[in-house]
Amino acid sequence: MKLDRLLTRHRRMGRAAARRALAAGRVRVDGVVVRDRELEVDRFREVMLDQARIQEPERARYLICHKSAGLLSATSDPVHRTVLDLIDAPEREGLHLVGRLDRASTGLILLTNDGRWSKRILSAENKVPKVYLVETAAPVMEEAVTAFAQGFWFPTENAFTLPAQLEILGERTARVTLEEGRHHQIKRMFRRVGNRVISLHRVRIGRLDLPEDLQAGQWREMTPEEVLLVTHPAPSHPRTCPFP
Repeated sequence: MKLDRLLTRHRRMGRAAARRALAAGRVRVDGVVVRDRELEVDRFREVMLDQARIQEPERARYLICHKSAGLLSATSDPVHRTVLDLIDAPEREGLHLVGRLDRASTGLILLTNDGRWSKRILSAENKVPKVYLVETAAPVMEEAVTAFAQGFWFPTENAFTLPAQLEILGERTARVTLEEGRHHQIKRMFRRVGNRVISLHRVRIGRLDLPEDLQAGQWREMTPEEVLLVTHPAPSHPRTCPFP
């Protein structure tokens, strides 16, 4: 919300009065005098008019979770347990998932109440890579590497997938790096090359690896450094692989 609109909403002052207050240096955002009426102010910032607090800042929350198999990537479900069920109330209030893993898939998943942060991660335009370890039913063929890099036409979305990197790790194991996240994308891509995914495990988002000490079903608050790592381009792949 723009700063001048926030002032008018909370103090019921006219737009002209709000702009005069800004021009006079009477408004502070996070302790700094601001005169820009077009400044976008989210709910995580403190806004003061003279000595009156116009907006109390809400604490931005960023959680990292190791999703176990059987959990739905949803905020609630009448039948199945969800990722949010791992977090005790009221701590989970206002949180949403940053991307999804299907019920059978495991690994790194993030939760937050910061919509701008999650949008930055999920937008294909920002090219935040997501890395997965995959086990397949049949041997992974070299031809699949080229097919993944070229992309596939998904008629239900009326779109081509972005180029994806497929690395063969073993006869039936591979590492896949995506910069988007379409519905069941990796499973659908492997079906296009005549194969079937047995297990799917996400190990990285951006430059953030799934912590080795975070066991399946566990979660914790992210550090400020980890929050930044998620949206930073990843220069290399994870060092470890759970497949023999």
